[in-house]
Amino acid sequence: MAGQDIRITGPDGEFSAYLSMPAGGSGSCVVVLQEIFGVNEVMRGRCDELAADGYIAVCPDLFWRIEPGIDITDKTEAELEKAFSLMHAFDPDKGIEDIQATIDHVRRMDGSTGKAGAIGYCLGGLLAYLTAARTDSDATVGYYGVSIQDRLDEAGKISGPLMLHIAGQDQFVPAEAQAKIHAGLDPHRLVTLHDYPDDEHAFARTGGRHYNAESANLADGRTRAFLRQHLR
Repeated sequence: MAGQDIRITGPDGEFSAYLSMPAGGSGSCVVVLQEIFGVNEVMRGRCDELAADGYIAVCPDLFWRIEPGIDITDKTEAELEKAFSLMHAFDPDKGIEDIQATIDHVRRMDGSTGKAGAIGYCLGGLLAYLTAARTDSDATVGYYGVSIQDRLDEAGKISGPLMLHIAGQDQFVPAEAQAKIHAGLDPHRLVTLHDYPDDEHAFARTGGRHYNAESANLADGRTRAFLRQHLR
């Protein structure tokens, strides 16, 4: 089934989201949390892949307060400059409110089993961590999340299973930050951390400059098993 745009109402207003439905028309739900490039082809593709696996997948436009409808790539310096300016203007606390609104929305959809999780990448990886701590997501996955080390005081609020994929050569999450993340989260019974020692940031971004198919397939396989365990 082809993807479509839907509207979701949050605490501060209405925003758009990309929805991809499984062929059977029903399933558990996964909210895809965008990178700094908006709801672009890569994020829509993630939704379509999840739908092919039998999930109702939706990617909300979390930049809507700044500039609705962002759809850019990492291919040019101008786009990268735009993406980083959006990231700096973005309020993660407001983003989490929108994520909870999206989770609530998909749980009420026709065909939904009522179970809902989330997967985030880059900025969305940080939001995945915060989603596990602040929302009622049933299972959450983060890929190469940034600035998690600065928010470890929230780890005690994590009440559902969380899996994080950490790129060992991440230029935005240096070794010291990774060590802090491990020290803060390794003891948590609901958190699973996977390290990819030789990989750089965004190693799972299809078509990206640091894409590593072998590591991406390994991480995605772990994610699929994690979602099957907790959402089905």
